[in-house]
Amino acid sequence: MRADGGCADPVGADHQARERLTVMEQTPQETFQRHVAALVAGDLDALVSDYAEDALVLTATGEYRGRDAIRELFEGLANALPQLSLEAKSAVFADNLLLLRWSADSTLNTVPDGVDTFVFDAGLIQNQTISCTLTPKA
Repeated sequence: MRADGGCADPVGADHQARERLTVMEQTPQETFQRHVAALVAGDLDALVSDYAEDALVLTATGEYRGRDAIRELFEGLANALPQLSLEAKSAVFADNLLLLRWSADSTLNTVPDGVDTFVFDAGLIQNQTISCTLTPKA
């Protein structure tokens, strides 16, 4: 017998369905704003939830497929860029695409030349490329 007595949880199920619908209705701009907030806050759970289950992130060091691999990528970036401060130099949206130029500063390293591209689908990040130079502080 199930722990819940075999009863369905229509309130919980309805809430989950509303959350999925809300994400699907988000524009790429809204998804990106949520993504940056999670990144700056260091909230890896929220950050990874911005990606589709089968998302692909491509960097000069390799490809990261799926949320588990993407989490590992961002754990490494968080270690390399502690106490992160980001500056968006430009963000150009067209349809479901974003081209982002950015820089970053942290207690250990800086990034003077970040460039990312994003492809959004149904309120989630489906694909992303990341290009940047991690420069140690003197």
